[in-house]
Amino acid sequence: MNYYEEARIAMEEVCEKGHIKERQIVVVGCSTSEIAGMRIGTGGTLEVAQEVLRGLVEPISKRGAYLAVQCCEHLNRALVLPREALEEKGFVEVCAEPWEHAGGSMATAYYKSLENPCLAETIVANAGLDIGDTLIGMHLKRVAVPLRLTQKTIGEAHLVAAFTRPPLIGGERAHYPAKIR
Repeated sequence: MNYYEEARIAMEEVCEKGHIKERQIVVVGCSTSEIAGMRIGTGGTLEVAQEVLRGLVEPISKRGAYLAVQCCEHLNRALVLPREALEEKGFVEVCAEPWEHAGGSMATAYYKSLENPCLAETIVANAGLDIGDTLIGMHLKRVAVPLRLTQKTIGEAHLVAAFTRPPLIGGERAHYPAKIR
């Protein structure tokens, strides 16, 4: 199986099990170095990023959802996303343009593929896929639920996925005051 197909299968499962709907956001962190079997940050390539990106975009696009791609620590884990998503969600824009050595190959490939790209400082995503242990949890809504994917890797990179749900408060054993202030 190739990187495109592995990425498409993994993202399809994230979108399906995470119940991703139109206009929701899925965040991806990706180390193309890890995909190629190297240590994170040591050997990423745009070619690998472009192949994986095609597989990630397909399932998200068919749902009318948004993809956000996390940059590396050299850009403080800012996120590449379509300007439309940034404006709709009210995220704060930051000024930078990722390239392979500051932002990473995946963020660079996604930035170049978008008609009107921008970077957000932070977001709150509905689901996420972490390719190569890049630590995307800071970009998920508050209650993340782990997803166990059938696709365990893309290339040599380990996959971790999650979707989010509203916080559960109260419940059948909860007591509420008769009068709420």
